[in-house]
Amino acid sequence: MRKLGLGLVADGHTEILILGTLPSDTSLRKAQYYANSRNDFWKLMEEVLNERLTDMHYEARIQTLLSHRIGLWDVYNSCVRSGSMDKGISEEHLNDFSVLKIESPNLRLVCLNGKEAGRWESRFSTAGYKTLVLPSSSSANRGDQSGRLMKWKRI
Repeated sequence: MRKLGLGLVADGHTEILILGTLPSDTSLRKAQYYANSRNDFWKLMEEVLNERLTDMHYEARIQTLLSHRIGLWDVYNSCVRSGSMDKGISEEHLNDFSVLKIESPNLRLVCLNGKEAGRWESRFSTAGYKTLVLPSSSSANRGDQSGRLMKWKRI
């Protein structure tokens, strides 16, 4: 089944953009990034920002990220995927990243959440952005929690 992702969460002050692949089925149903409670994204961001995010409503979480000049999006605008796992992605269509120069002219760092998103790192580095490929925030990637957190704190 072809799935369509969520829109860009960023503004003119955004300096850091975190890109996943495409939201999980739970996130798509709720129209919220990282809505699956098993995904560790919001817990990792609590540690990065030293702010309690998991107790907030979604909109407050987004506003907190934006206040720290952090935006969210995905590398894929759409793809065919059964379920929510990245390994099931095919027939992917990339988002139009040219909008970043207009929507977020202060963007300097693009962080790619996981290996699948990380495949597109060169697209951003050749466009002049500093890049950072992060270990996936997925619950399937909890083997080295302290090492993963240390890499995320590089944001």
